[in-house]
Amino acid sequence: MVEVKLENLKKYFDNGKVKAVDMLNLTIKDGEFLVLLGPSGCGKTTTLRMIAGLEEPTGGKILFGDRDVTYLPPKDRNISMVFQSYAVWPHMKVYDNIAFPLRIRKYPENEIKERVKWAAELLQIETLIDRYPAQLSGGQRQRVAVARAIVVEPDVLLMDEPLSNLDAKLRVAMRAEIKKLQTKLKVTTVYVTHDQVEAMTMGDRIAVMKSGRLLQVGPPTEVYLRPKTMFVGTFIGAPEMNLIDVSVKETDAGIALEGDGFVIVLPSDLGELLRDYINETVIFGIRPEHMTVEGVSTLEHVKRMAHIEGIVDFIEALGTDTIVHTKVGSSIIKIKLPGHILLPIGQKIGIVIDLDNIHVFEKGTKRAII
Repeated sequence: MVEVKLENLKKYFDNGKVKAVDMLNLTIKDGEFLVLLGPSGCGKTTTLRMIAGLEEPTGGKILFGDRDVTYLPPKDRNISMVFQSYAVWPHMKVYDNIAFPLRIRKYPENEIKERVKWAAELLQIETLIDRYPAQLSGGQRQRVAVARAIVVEPDVLLMDEPLSNLDAKLRVAMRAEIKKLQTKLKVTTVYVTHDQVEAMTMGDRIAVMKSGRLLQVGPPTEVYLRPKTMFVGTFIGAPEMNLIDVSVKETDAGIALEGDGFVIVLPSDLGELLRDYINETVIFGIRPEHMTVEGVSTLEHVKRMAHIEGIVDFIEALGTDTIVHTKVGSSIIKIKLPGHILLPIGQKIGIVIDLDNIHVFEKGTKRAII
């Protein structure tokens, strides 16, 4: 186990025209489960491949502890990698697939036997070791791939969207198993995904990337509740955050956000954060679960609230939750309510907003003000 440091890491393609990773600075703590999260093409897999030694950086450093591994080949880094495509040898039985990296390293056969037994039992595939991959399900093959990765007890475990080829139910089960396994092994792990649910449920910390740059890194709850940019706020969360253009106004009641069809007067501490933006347009953000409908549901433990009105436009009945699409002025706002709730289309409703969970972003830079 080691701490991994990425210092000013860069990877450019096409003579510098394509900046796949640009000036990335990130520390992955010893024994941490860090998730690299972002849309396709954001640079997360390229970053993983540079940590693995499969891609040579254009610039910057990669440190494992105090050791500079920037230009070392993969075999000298003591890393293991689990791929999206399982990558198990079809002509080898499960036992030989798991044993393969140990034989490459010329471990004695008795130690190989012990290590394979340990890894197979840990992944609960000990009864499958005499089968070929073609005789296994997708989930079982992915367990073999994980067992092969951990059997060498790597300093760093790298996972590139390992669950994306599994069906939804199996993905949920494997998510929990991989997290429990990493907690037990305490191996420094970097996990790449574009799935925000995986990131939120598995990561000790999440590093959100876009266009080769790191936008925010922190514990899942912090990234969710306090996004530093509008992109982070909208990329994490389902349904995604509601965003509305508003004007910042100074009123007799205090600083307020004025939108089409509503006015929200802010508490003094929040208003002061917007004093430099008076008479400017900003973007107001509120997550669907941080609102409710008056007389239908309540927001528990909410101390500061605002009230606006809207008209029911559409209902998504999801069983456990109901998403109410509400027309407020010219905007549609989504409200997430617990349970199965039916509201008539066209009905006027009162909307309660949790003011301690609002977000305000600069119109130009999209950076968070609140």
